[in-house]
Amino acid sequence: MATEYTGSGDVTASLRLLWGLDDRPSRGPKPSLTVDKIAAAGIELADEEGLAALSMRRVATKLGVGTMSLYRYVPSKAELIDVILDRVVSDAITHEQMAELEGETWREKLISIAHSGRRLYLRHPWLLQISQARPLVGPNALRSFDRYLGALRDTGLTTVEKLNTISLIDGVVTSSTLAIIEASQAAERTGTSDEDYWAAHTPYLEKIMTTGDYPNITALDWNAFEQAMATSFEYSLERALDGLAVLINSRR
Repeated sequence: MATEYTGSGDVTASLRLLWGLDDRPSRGPKPSLTVDKIAAAGIELADEEGLAALSMRRVATKLGVGTMSLYRYVPSKAELIDVILDRVVSDAITHEQMAELEGETWREKLISIAHSGRRLYLRHPWLLQISQARPLVGPNALRSFDRYLGALRDTGLTTVEKLNTISLIDGVVTSSTLAIIEASQAAERTGTSDEDYWAAHTPYLEKIMTTGDYPNITALDWNAFEQAMATSFEYSLERALDGLAVLINSRR
């Protein structure tokens, strides 16, 4: 599903933008724009129309300025992607939320982090279209990583195990949330409602299920499919944490 990739532009320029070193242009009149304003407009545009709508021209239009004026702050769309991604991650779980979790168990902390990540993706579905195979280390991404490590601090896990645990929980969050987002967008994408889509299957399934070739499927409660989709995230997260608990308890 990825349509954009982090780190695909000028990496040095992206890092300077992420860490606030290039917020003002070095020449020209007093600036009316900032990197934060440009990023906010980019996020708003992606939220409203999707990642495919994001372009330097569209962001400039939203800000009421000429496209060329944006390039004095952000070199290209590639660097803008890096910036808006890190800005959005700041909403995942705040310092105050983590402070409230102080004293809670590692499991409760991971559950809170996982739910925060899921809410973030549901608010900004386009995030799941950005591949972070080469992640840019911005301040908010770094804080998020630090909080993950803090949740695992007293578990007795090795560093490698902590890193793999973070990947495991992130995988549960992204895969289950992506399934929900894609299902919700299917009707708009195809022009066919879920009801009409499955109604088209009905005469074929009714005939096939009488053949006796699929006894285990025939015995299913068909309402279970909808229930399984609705509970997929919680089920997967809890089972992942159950397995992790076995490992952590073995170290104590």
